Amino acid sequence: MINRRQFGQTLASSVLAVAAGIRTTHARQPQHRKMTIDLVGGAIGVSGNQTEMIDLAARHGFESVEAKPQDLANLNDDQRQRLLQHLKGKNLVWGAAGLPIEFRKEEETFREGLKRLPNLMAGLQKAGVSRVGTWLSPSNDSLTYLQNFNQHVRRLREVSKILKDNGQRFGLEYVGTFNLRTRSKFPFVHSMVEAAELIDEIGTGNVGFVLDSWHWWTADESEADLLQLKNNQIVAVDLNDAPKGLAKRQQMDNRRELPAATGVIDIKPFLGALQKIGYDGPVRAEPFNQPLRALNNEEACAATAHALKKAFTFLDESH
Repeated sequence: MINRRQFGQTLASSVLAVAAGIRTTHARQPQHRKMTIDLVGGAIGVSGNQTEMIDLAARHGFESVEAKPQDLANLNDDQRQRLLQHLKGKNLVWGAAGLPIEFRKEEETFREGLKRLPNLMAGLQKAGVSRVGTWLSPSNDSLTYLQNFNQHVRRLREVSKILKDNGQRFGLEYVGTFNLRTRSKFPFVHSMVEAAELIDEIGTGNVGFVLDSWHWWTADESEADLLQLKNNQIVAVDLNDAPKGLAKRQQMDNRRELPAATGVIDIKPFLGALQKIGYDGPVRAEPFNQPLRALNNEEACAATAHALKKAFTFLDESH
């Protein structure tokens, strides 16, 4: 991990642009590329309501922005129309929303969340959002693999049906990090193949993957694995890099780097495969990087946009 000063020096051009005064940038997505450079504030330590996140995304040249279920559900018809006009005026589209309920804990917590879900999903649908994603814990202290699998099928099938009724595709992110899949007594889903088995068993037809370059790498997967997928199987994508000097099995999930920062994870085959299969959804950074999170909102967005655009350079320059 680098300290905050080193991090700021590495991204000096972005931070200096912020200090000199930020101008609104209307992002122009290259015609050859269907996937969008997406802003998800919570993943980089940036907070704000839906309008504030739209404005941040526009100022820093993002092409899409995360949808906030509660914010959108709270809008009346007039407020929603104004927000959508604002989004369009900034030349942005929606990315994905996070699943706003907890399904990994006790049944009572899950049931309480499930009661709120139809209203939240209806708010997304009215705003034109069509993608929702969540992550799967790769180990459990009390449930065996089969017990955990059956619980996930039962709970996520209920969730998926509500999402489907409200026009949502539902993405599941498997977690490949070695220390997370071994920290509890019983391992669980931590690879693309296992996630596919879970998706097939849920069986509602609207469930696919949230892919993360970090988990693809830590699960020892390849470009060939990605090329087996179709665009409609992928709901959202996270793009991250890894710190230098650590073996893959020593990497810690909450100590990642921004895309293309170190080159430890080769993102060219990852993004290249997504391009080949015509992926048309959001690509966002989720580095859980403490020096990044120590920056203010503008600096963190500038640094993240800079990294994502750098990662896409080889795709955009090849056309």
